[in-house]
Amino acid sequence: MKYITLLGSTGSIGCNVLNVVKHNLNYFKITALVARKNISLIIKQCLFFKPKYVCMINKKSAKILKNYLSSINSKIIVLSGIDDACNVSVLSNINMVISAMSGIAGLLPTFSALKAGKRILLASKEILVVCGKIFMQELKNNKIQLLPLDSEHSSIFQSLPIKFQKNLGRNNLKDFNISKIIITGSGGPFRKIKKSNLNYITPEQAYNHPNWKMGKKISVDSATMINKGFEYIAARYLFNANDKQIELLIHPQSIIHSMICYNNGHISAQLSYPDMKIYISYAMYYPNSVTSKLRLLDLHNLNKINFESINFNRYPCLKLAIEANNTNQSSVIILNAANEVAVYAFINKLIKFTDIIIINKLVLEKLNFLEPKDVQEVIYIYKIVKRFTKKIIFTKFGK
Repeated sequence: MKYITLLGSTGSIGCNVLNVVKHNLNYFKITALVARKNISLIIKQCLFFKPKYVCMINKKSAKILKNYLSSINSKIIVLSGIDDACNVSVLSNINMVISAMSGIAGLLPTFSALKAGKRILLASKEILVVCGKIFMQELKNNKIQLLPLDSEHSSIFQSLPIKFQKNLGRNNLKDFNISKIIITGSGGPFRKIKKSNLNYITPEQAYNHPNWKMGKKISVDSATMINKGFEYIAARYLFNANDKQIELLIHPQSIIHSMICYNNGHISAQLSYPDMKIYISYAMYYPNSVTSKLRLLDLHNLNKINFESINFNRYPCLKLAIEANNTNQSSVIILNAANEVAVYAFINKLIKFTDIIIINKLVLEKLNFLEPKDVQEVIYIYKIVKRFTKKIIFTKFGK
């Protein structure tokens, strides 16, 4: 039996995780759910999965939830805040922590689980983006199993030798005769649109990804392709790769998610329909393989598959992410925090789509920090950058 704490249960990844759990309640048991403030959805999850604990990061939401569960005589223990989220991530009977909170909200609970020696299934690539070096060092110190849930990272993981899989972040690609890893991206919904028309893009258009159904924030990040930049950064840490060992390609169909290139000329590719449950199921059952009802790729009816080089002039946010990664960790933290604020400003129609890159560049130019030594310093930098970015938007964009 796998006893699970799920961080981010009401997000798109969390909901997919619970969909997988629902089909095998004899193998998986949700012990704790952690969410921000989505009351209506967390109530449905509590009533179905009956966890022992539920933690709402937002304390007002926790109070509302507690009152509701008390009114129906539920025995579920309601907790609140980051400290309690950390506590349910280190429970003695938990043997799997799934980190799926957007942004860096899940940073401290995930690190708590890491230090407690729990198996971690990581969907939140931002954790590696903002403090990859610190995270991977803790991983080495505690010698635990880390399994990536992000589709691109999972597809790479699946194609690697078992010995490499069991020592993620600790192996060298050259020792396994691997020359490089190729990560693909669809190019988002605006791959063909004239650059001059990007000024008029609405949030609703940005949410309309051609292949994936995702939350608003990650959909916008996919439209600017900064999400692919963050995947690139996370892959560097996960697979211990240098800048010459990761290549990015446009693949509009999102069928081939990654490729492993070997020095002998062989290439291993992972193919599947764009369905997150495929990657979630793989990680949750790992190292076992199980039969599922997920749709297999129909090669007979597969349309044309093609690849394109990335035009960085079309995707300046992607270029900026790679440049920040090649500068230092602080630059990546600044970019991640600034982008988070800028994207939510666009979602709320306070700025234009094309303002996102302007804001990201401006904040990177204005701020500079020493390299963080621990998670608390990462969070400190993140908060300063978010406040500064909000001020930039208010003063320079008049919103």
